[in-house]
Amino acid sequence: MGIQGNIDLYFWIARGMGRRMGVNLTEAMHDGLLSQADFAQMINHCRLCAGSEGCLAYLSEHSEERGSAPDWCANGNVLREIGEMV
Repeated sequence: MGIQGNIDLYFWIARGMGRRMGVNLTEAMHDGLLSQADFAQMINHCRLCAGSEGCLAYLSEHSEERGSAPDWCANGNVLREIGEMV
């Protein structure tokens, strides 16, 4: 199974990118800012993104620092929007 087939990986990449941007996706769903379907779509966007391997490196660097999503992040806009609502 290649990197695109590992759905668990993309679940954790999406959550990690949210955390990196100061967005707790579980709380966002609980607060009604993000539906489960929206989160599933985010995971799929990650899965289809050509930059997902770069995200692994990005998230591993300074993982405790709050920052922004890389330019190529397929979910960057959604995460920024949720971050502005919190």
